[in-house]
Amino acid sequence: MSEAKDIKLFGAAYSGFATMVHHALRLKGVSYDYIEVDLKNKSEEFLRMNPVHKKVPVLVVDWKPIPESLIILQYVDETWKEPPLMPQDVYLRSKVRFWADFIYQKVIPQTKIIRESEGEAHTKAIEEFHGQFKTLEDGIKEDVHVQGPFIHGENPGILDVIIGTCGAKLKHFKQVPPGVKLVDKELIPLLCSTIDAYAELDIVKETTDMLSQYLHA
Repeated sequence: MSEAKDIKLFGAAYSGFATMVHHALRLKGVSYDYIEVDLKNKSEEFLRMNPVHKKVPVLVVDWKPIPESLIILQYVDETWKEPPLMPQDVYLRSKVRFWADFIYQKVIPQTKIIRESEGEAHTKAIEEFHGQFKTLEDGIKEDVHVQGPFIHGENPGILDVIIGTCGAKLKHFKQVPPGVKLVDKELIPLLCSTIDAYAELDIVKETTDMLSQYLHA
């Protein structure tokens, strides 16, 4: 691909999915324009770019839209090669994709169930979430973990972007009883260590500062 000339990210400050794309672009050193989308009053321009799901984020590269955050993350890594966010080994890449999909299909939807449930169903939903996070921790240890502060070793990769972004939001998740943590170091020490290391990255802090102007607008 020739060097992209026009790069825009359509997102929302509250969207963790959009935040992941901010982080990936910044890790790659890609310059882009950000457009905050009013989710209650989506423009016709935005709806034309993602007519199926009608959700943020959408990355537009030289007027070509790419919707859906997990697809965008892989697109970013394949388009801008350095630094790599995926392992070079094809088999390891397949494992990373598997666990990324697990997060999207199992872990993230479970938070919605927790938010919307009450009583015994709420307690059960939290227990299931902890079980899913433990499965994720054990699977990553077995399949893809490289020694270092991040899952991918000395530098963050796609799983770090996804888990680091989700972990930051889960630490402030309010729909749990007092004393209950969704992110528990005793249960998932590896992932908690990754989340803490990821939070200290300059690109994470810079993104948080940039998005804060929209959160308080």
